[in-house]
Amino acid sequence: MTAALPQPLRFQVGARTLLAVRRRLVRIGLSLGDALGDKAVILPPLAPGDHGYLVTSLPVSRRDAVEAQMPGALPLERQRYARRYADLSASFDDYMATFSGKSRSTLRRKVRKFEKLSGGMLDLRCYRTLGEMSEFYDLARQVSEKTYQERLLDAGLPDGADAQAEMRRLAGRDELRAWLLFVDGEPVSYLYAPADGDTLIYAYLGYDPAFAKYSPGAVLQIEAMRQVIEEGRFRRFDFTEGDGQHKRQFATGSVDCVDLLLLKPTFGHRALIASLKGFDGSMALAKRGVKALRLERVAKTIRR
Repeated sequence: MTAALPQPLRFQVGARTLLAVRRRLVRIGLSLGDALGDKAVILPPLAPGDHGYLVTSLPVSRRDAVEAQMPGALPLERQRYARRYADLSASFDDYMATFSGKSRSTLRRKVRKFEKLSGGMLDLRCYRTLGEMSEFYDLARQVSEKTYQERLLDAGLPDGADAQAEMRRLAGRDELRAWLLFVDGEPVSYLYAPADGDTLIYAYLGYDPAFAKYSPGAVLQIEAMRQVIEEGRFRRFDFTEGDGQHKRQFATGSVDCVDLLLLKPTFGHRALIASLKGFDGSMALAKRGVKALRLERVAKTIRR
C-alpha cells in the first residue's frame, strides 16, 4: 500500500510561498506512459490519520472516474496544464519538420550564432557513464550556482552527497543522459535527464545568465535532441508537469492534465479548501489583470 506522507498545501505567489498547511496525503504521480495510456487510476485505501490524496498529472478525461472512488470527498484542482513530450521515434529531420518554418529558421540561426561564439564548432559533451558523472556534476554545479533557478527558486541542479549518489546509481544502470555546453572550455549550460524505461525525463536545465543573449538553453536542447534521436534508444522526451515556453517549443505532443487534491470531508478541510480556492482565484484574477494591462500598454504604444 502506498504510504501517506506530510505534504505542504501552499498559498503561493509565483515562486514565493506565503503559507503552507501540511496534510498527510497519499501522493499518486502518473508517469507520461500512465497519462498517455488508458489504464484506470486506482486510489489505494487510506490509513487512519490520513487526510486524502494528491494525484498529479491526472488526465482531465479520467478525473471524474478518480473522484467517484472517494464519494463525498472535497476535491480541488491545484493546477491544470498540458503535459508536453517529444516523440523521438522518427528521424531528426522528421522532428524538425514538426516546427514551423519560422521556428526552424530561428533555431538554426541560434545554433550558428553559438558556433561562431565557440570558434566555429559547438562544444557539446554528453555524459552517461559512471566514470563521467563526477566531471558532469562538478561542472554543472558551477553553472547551476549562477542560475536564477538556484538563486531565486531553489530549483537548481541538486547539491550534496545524496544527489551525487543518485546520479552514479542511474549512470551505472545506463538510466540517464546529461549534457554540458562549453565556450572556450568553460561550461555555460547543462541539461540533466534521467530515464524511465524508454523515456527521458526533463529534470534540470540551466545556463549562465552572462550568455543569455545567445540562447544557450535552446541551443543545448535542440542539439541534445539530435543526439538522442540518432542514438535510437529512447522513444519519448518527457517535459514533465507544468508548462512553459521552452517546453512548448520543443514538444511534439501533449495530454491535458490536472493536479487533483481530494480531502476527507471534515469542517477543517472545508475551510482549507475554501481558502485555497479563494486564494488561487485571486491570483488567477490578478494575473489576468496584469496581462490585460500589458496588452493595453502595447496597444497605446502602437496607436502612438
